[in-house]
Amino acid sequence: MMMILSVAFVCLVSFLFTSVFMALGEKRGLDREKCSPYECGFEPIGSARSSFSIRFFLVAVLFVVFDVEVVLLMPFAFMFYHGKSVLGVLSCMVFLFILFAGLFHECREGSLEWVNQ
Repeated sequence: MMMILSVAFVCLVSFLFTSVFMALGEKRGLDREKCSPYECGFEPIGSARSSFSIRFFLVAVLFVVFDVEVVLLMPFAFMFYHGKSVLGVLSCMVFLFILFAGLFHECREGSLEWVNQ
């Protein structure tokens, strides 16, 4: 019984806090200056909704993916320093095979070409 009352109390308090903060955070009186993009006090140059190259996005995603893969490779370096096991070497080889297969796929797809020819 005490558990049910505790859960109900927590839900009630959460609901009250959410209601109060939503009421206090409501935007009132939108004007032109508050809706315009801020550029260090200067008038905005161009549109704030300018599109960027999809190649830039793809390169950023590839950087994050390879950065995570390098972090995943670090335990293998410590494993080779402290002692080798057959399972450890085999898992490292499988991981590197998957990594190089992905790199080969990206190369074949043309995602790694920086400049359009």
